[in-house]
Amino acid sequence: MNRENKRKMYDKDYYKKNACNESFKCKICDRMVVPAGAGSDHRNHCPNCLFSLHIDDEPGDRDADCGGHMEPISVWVKKGGEWALIHRCKHCGVLKQNRIAADDNPMKLMSIALKPLSEPPFPLERIQELTAMMGG
Repeated sequence: MNRENKRKMYDKDYYKKNACNESFKCKICDRMVVPAGAGSDHRNHCPNCLFSLHIDDEPGDRDADCGGHMEPISVWVKKGGEWALIHRCKHCGVLKQNRIAADDNPMKLMSIALKPLSEPPFPLERIQELTAMMGG
C-alpha cells in the first residue's frame, strides 16, 4: 500500500483537506462518475441521476455508518445565486445539502426545482376560491 492510500485510510480528515480525484460507479444509474467536469475538487453526487451516498456526517469525514442512498428531493438558491441540492437519505432520513456541479444534468435539476409547482398542497381547481378568501 502506498503512502497516499495509507493517508486516505487512516487520516480521518483526509477528504476535508484533499481533492477527491477518484472515479466511481453510481449505485443508482450504474454510470461511471469521474471527478473531471464537476467544477470543484469534491465530487459528491452522480451528475446523471443526482443521487449520492450517505458516507459523511460532516463534509469529507467519511464517518457515517449508514451508507444509504441520498435521494435528491429539492433545490435551493444560496446567497449569491448558487444552487444547492437537498438530499434525503432513504435509509435513515437525514437531510444534507450539496452544491450542484458544473456537469449536473440540467433537465433533472429543473424537474426537481419545478416539482412543488406541479404538485401543490391544494387542488388547483380551488385556486380562484382560495385567492378570494385571502382578499385577493
